[in-house]
Amino acid sequence: MWLNLFIICTLGFLAAGVDAIAGGGGLISLPALLMVGVPPHLALGTNKFAASMASLNSSVAFARSGKVQFSLVKWQIPFTFIGASLGVWAVLGVSSAFLNKAVLILILLVGIYTLLHKNLGMENKFEGLNSINIAVGCLLALALGFYDGFFGPGTGSFLIFSLITIFGFDFVVASANSKVLNFVSNFTSLLLFAWNGKILLYYGIPMALFMVLGSLIGTKLAINYGAELVKPIFVTMSLLVAAKLIYQAL
Repeated sequence: MWLNLFIICTLGFLAAGVDAIAGGGGLISLPALLMVGVPPHLALGTNKFAASMASLNSSVAFARSGKVQFSLVKWQIPFTFIGASLGVWAVLGVSSAFLNKAVLILILLVGIYTLLHKNLGMENKFEGLNSINIAVGCLLALALGFYDGFFGPGTGSFLIFSLITIFGFDFVVASANSKVLNFVSNFTSLLLFAWNGKILLYYGIPMALFMVLGSLIGTKLAINYGAELVKPIFVTMSLLVAAKLIYQAL
């Protein structure tokens, strides 16, 4: 019991720190729960509980630093909620096999494209909002909210990459805004898991505490060191998500 708690809290701390910087923390936190013998459906629910607490903490810290573009996310939050709700319901009756292959290709392209374009996301080139980029941003929130509720791996990477591409944010601002939207989709999924009793609180609560601490440290590192820190970690986590999906496919 104590060894299991040590494993999930240590890896949860690491996962939240990485996730706060560049996304991809689920690559570490979910396997940690499976490693100690938690059944998959309970591991998913418990991970959502802990990850939601961590992403809330990151969202608040980024907001206090002034990195969150509230004039944009206020439009995106309702669409993220709707998308995540639809995604959770859809996964009950639709196979994720096709989506698994599509995501593998997409996230590989995201990682490679970011690696090759050395100036991508290194400067904040945001020039303001208009009806067109708000509409595109809301469609993005709907689609990625649905994806997170339906499947999940790489959501943070897709959000960060899309926010940089559409709005010209740098990696830090994109990461800040992605954490707010990711919290909304995580929390929406969490509600369904909680409703169905799929959360182990004796693992979830201590894991959440360590993940909140990890997210606090990760957020401070991202804010203090900027895109020079965030970009390489983003590329690394994108390629690791792809590697995990390849391993699962084989």
